[in-house]
Amino acid sequence: MKGWGWLALLLGVLLGTAWARRSQDLHCGACRALVDELEWEIARVDPKKTIQMGSFRINPDGSQSVVEVPYARSEAHLTELLEEVCDRMKEYGEQIDPSTHRKNYVRVVSRNGESSELDLQGIRIDSDISGTLKFA
Repeated sequence: MKGWGWLALLLGVLLGTAWARRSQDLHCGACRALVDELEWEIARVDPKKTIQMGSFRINPDGSQSVVEVPYARSEAHLTELLEEVCDRMKEYGEQIDPSTHRKNYVRVVSRNGESSELDLQGIRIDSDISGTLKFA
């Protein structure tokens, strides 16, 4: 009976390790997809576009402090982008690297809406994948 206990313990450790790697692949893939989407949207903004930032406080002389900052990486722009980025995770699929057996998440839909020649060989597209990536 003692041999079965060690076998169960070993099996538990192996399953825990596999789950941890899967979880790490998912979180790293979600982070990479998030950064990719944000960088794409930031690059599309006109670099000359600015936004006025300041406080609502009025100075003793009756004026307000207002500063113009580039819109592309402003807090307002990044907040807008982060509100929409989760819906774009449905445009990603899962690809397993044949050499390392690690999961990668790749974009399967063209950004500009045009049909392009994307290589979808070995990419699994599923609502479960996009859902887990969206909530990761």
